[in-house]
Amino acid sequence: MTARIFKPSRGATSSGKARTKRWVLRFDNESPRQIEPLMGWTSSTDTRQQVQLTFDTKEQAIAYAEREGIAYVVDEPEEPTRKVISYSDNFKHNRVTPWTH
Repeated sequence: MTARIFKPSRGATSSGKARTKRWVLRFDNESPRQIEPLMGWTSSTDTRQQVQLTFDTKEQAIAYAEREGIAYVVDEPEEPTRKVISYSDNFKHNRVTPWTH
């Protein structure tokens, strides 16, 4: 049983950072999912994959995993680099590519 500790990233269609501030401990799948023959739904006998714990800091999540004897992997978040772009840069006389109508 291993767990993954990570900080969730924002969705591709979202500009807000509402659910990206806390750290999450989520268990990895121990057994593969099977297709249930009657309804066609996917199911699994592993109930730990339904558990997701949230923590305020990475250290709290690591301390919990070590206290409970859970093997874990920490995924560090990649901070996006913000490009500073100005509208007036489109009309500079020393542009690399010439501006045309």
